[in-house]
Amino acid sequence: MTEQAALDGPALLAEASDLLPDIVDLRRRIHAEPEIGLDLPKTQEKILASLADLDLEIVTGKETSMVVATLRGASEGPTLLLRGDMDALPMPEDTGLPFASDYPGVMHACGHDAHVAMLAGAAHLLAARRDELKGNVKFFFQPGEEGYHGAEFAIKEGLLESPKVDGAFALHIAPNMTSGELATKPGPMLAAADEIAIRVVGSGGHASMPHIAVDPVPVACEIVLALQSHITRTVDVFVPAVLTIASIHGGTAYNVIPEDVNLLGTLRTVSAESRESLHDSLERVAQGVAAAHNCTVEVTIKKGYPPTINDPEFTAMAVSVLSETIGETHLMDAPIMAAEDWSYILQKVPGCMASIGVCPPGVSPDAAPACHSNHMILDEEAMAVGIASHAAMALSYLS
Repeated sequence: MTEQAALDGPALLAEASDLLPDIVDLRRRIHAEPEIGLDLPKTQEKILASLADLDLEIVTGKETSMVVATLRGASEGPTLLLRGDMDALPMPEDTGLPFASDYPGVMHACGHDAHVAMLAGAAHLLAARRDELKGNVKFFFQPGEEGYHGAEFAIKEGLLESPKVDGAFALHIAPNMTSGELATKPGPMLAAADEIAIRVVGSGGHASMPHIAVDPVPVACEIVLALQSHITRTVDVFVPAVLTIASIHGGTAYNVIPEDVNLLGTLRTVSAESRESLHDSLERVAQGVAAAHNCTVEVTIKKGYPPTINDPEFTAMAVSVLSETIGETHLMDAPIMAAEDWSYILQKVPGCMASIGVCPPGVSPDAAPACHSNHMILDEEAMAVGIASHAAMALSYLS
């Protein structure tokens, strides 16, 4: 870890604010043309145009629309990776914004448009301060965060090499935090998220004669309750796990006992040990309940992203730098049970993620529509804090 240098936080914030009109414009243009998944040509085009005059070494993805732009400092030194994810969500937008999505059923509801814009702003700010950098900055514009494992693709294509990445930092917007506020925590910050599908199989029949059939409906309900009890009675509350059965589907008519019932849900954990243990025990519980009622059960667990675990030393450095230069950076009391594929980067490189508050003016953070809401909006003024935060991390790490 490099020694921290004194930074002029007000100057960084002033420079970031000067960039804000262009950054807001970039964010709004991306917001109006959202793209899903790994192939985001319009978003990539906007990013490349924004970076065109900065004398950066730019590489684009072979299998995805990623953009990796490397800023070489004035002298040799370590390399810091900064990330902004690019992709939107398959959902409607009902914000009423003048720059709302032009594409029905697609929306930037998780703030990735702001992430891209803030990172582009940081590239402009740091390019103007190239002579202060002893090392390199990699600006990583990543597609496919929303369930498409975009970071894994990037790692396979050499993201962390040439030059070798020594540290990594990312920001994620938080509409339910005060605008401009920063927060993070060492250790697990975000959860692993795995998909669960359970098929309970009985024997169909007439609703008037359940004793002749084997009704899977009450068995499915019992499995849901048993799984919830299992979580609360076997998992340490200080190493949280969250199981949500979000879909129960069975039957086609009011007077027909169906042959099967299908359950869908997610399991979220913050440790690899509890994740693996619960994969085994949840299936055992479901099978046991089903067997007690002469049903069979099929349990399928599809692994998603691993937990996002911030490196304690890097996180302590980030809290110190951001608190001293940008604004007080709070330590979170507990992890957030959402998931992120930034976790793949942090498995390879010491680094961290921090949250940046973007609660809209005049709205209480508790009442603001959260990420993944069709009504989610953000305070664009807070993007200046995001730009300056990226820059402060790079200037300190490469001092």
